[in-house]
Amino acid sequence: MTTVLIADDQPMQRFGFRMLLESQDDMTVVGEASNGTEAVHMVARHHPDVVLMDIRMPGLDGIEATRRVIASGARTRILIVTTFDLDEYAYDGLRAGASGFLVKDALPEELLAGIRAVAAGDAVVAPTLTRRLLDAYVHHLPVVPGTRVTSDPRITALTAREREILTVIGQGWSNTEIAARLHLAESTVKTHVTRILAKTGARDRVQAVILAYDTRLVTPL
Repeated sequence: MTTVLIADDQPMQRFGFRMLLESQDDMTVVGEASNGTEAVHMVARHHPDVVLMDIRMPGLDGIEATRRVIASGARTRILIVTTFDLDEYAYDGLRAGASGFLVKDALPEELLAGIRAVAAGDAVVAPTLTRRLLDAYVHHLPVVPGTRVTSDPRITALTAREREILTVIGQGWSNTEIAARLHLAESTVKTHVTRILAKTGARDRVQAVILAYDTRLVTPL
């Protein structure tokens, strides 16, 4: 059973989400929060598997709430829910540690699939969409003169093959594409991805993409 917390300042939006989720045999809603402060407190109390986190809420917004949940060490996954697929706040949410984002007008089956994916430790955002988002807002990344990829300890721990795979993950390649283009079994690719996440401390594939940008393994198109 996947437990979900709904954080949104609009009562009708919360009601709609709850009705959809509770129609599923494998999901249950453990609570509703109308702002970021409530969301952080309810995560600490209920330890949900997934939070559907709105961005624009009164008081503490969804970005800061996400940051605080991640900083607390909770295993809860955050799924940002935003109005536009290229909302700059969605970028900030990913940077804060969210496992992905969905638009509010997503189809019900897309939302349900997204929640299940996040609960399983996968990223919700399609790799190509993640790249498009990061390319659009890459100016948020700090530019440090003379920065070298090899100097980042998160990268130096990787083997040459793992660094290669992290690079193409950042370029938007799926596991299937990596396997085909690098002539590897898909199971081998999955093993490499798992090791990359473990060595770099990235929570999921989305965070691995952000790492690839942060360390300049990948630069915007």
